[in-house]
Amino acid sequence: MKISVVTVAYNSEKTIANTIASILNQEAKAGLSVEYLIIDGASTDNTVVVAESFRERLEEKGVDYKIISEPDKGIYDAMNKGVALATGDVVGILNSDDWYEPDALKVVADTFEATGFDMMYANIRLIKENGDSILKKARLKKYITSRHWNHPTTFICRKVYDRFTYRLDNLYADLDMLIKIRKAGYHVEIVDRVLANFRMGGASNQKTLSAMLKRIRFRYNVYRSNGYSPLCIFECLVMDVGKFILS
Repeated sequence: MKISVVTVAYNSEKTIANTIASILNQEAKAGLSVEYLIIDGASTDNTVVVAESFRERLEEKGVDYKIISEPDKGIYDAMNKGVALATGDVVGILNSDDWYEPDALKVVADTFEATGFDMMYANIRLIKENGDSILKKARLKKYITSRHWNHPTTFICRKVYDRFTYRLDNLYADLDMLIKIRKAGYHVEIVDRVLANFRMGGASNQKTLSAMLKRIRFRYNVYRSNGYSPLCIFECLVMDVGKFILS
């Protein structure tokens, strides 16, 4: 089995070493090969230099390591680019300021071998700016919401990504992807353990009123474009108020 991991980066020199190290430190599993792609948006800092500093160690461990640095149209354009280049049976996307648990890829491989999932996701540890952490559980409910889903722990089969790509016009294109996959009836598995750590404080957690209203508008657009009723506005409000309290 082959797992591809894509990390999208832009001016991430302060955090990306921790992200890459989490790939380097993955537990070995017989028969599992790993491909790791850094998709950098032509950073103006030392992001690529830091990424290159891991090449020898990753390749010694057998990781197929690729770094692409060029302008893009934003984070989801870069994700689409990385997914298109990936050659694994399943593909995960790990943000450039997040990191995997040491057994993450082994768990993914074991789960795929046992279930043949089309998509899986797991629990995540949310790291607040003061260093405190919060456990966010993964659940599979009939009502599709990001309250029960954690994108950095998500792995999606090649055949699904051959059908769907991330839209480029919305901050929550990852939620849009989740909804499309669920509504298409693909086989989704949940793993009840922490596989990744998410550093809070990015664009999806800014506390200004204008940022909150923008996030609510984007999330509402995703739900409505996927056939939800106008009542989904309450879900959007609950999600952003929850983020405000947690962060």
